[in-house]
Amino acid sequence: MAVVAERAFTSRSTLQRIEAGDASVGIGIYASVLQALGLLDGLAHIADIGNDSVGQALSSAELPKRVVLTRSPRSSRND
Repeated sequence: MAVVAERAFTSRSTLQRIEAGDASVGIGIYASVLQALGLLDGLAHIADIGNDSVGQALSSAELPKRVVLTRSPRSSRND
């Protein structure tokens, strides 16, 4: 734990807070720890909407159920 803390430029107590799931730890600290553990590439997958089924469902729920297209007065069928 001391080696990871040193490589992540943080304290052992902060690592303990991360392990406990403390939400007050900044995302930058998490990134530093992931880098120290060689897992930083996995951070991109966290923000990928393709991996967020709940977020996709919420986004789809906000879409309109019906779309009405209107023609402009200048439109004609001979165009």
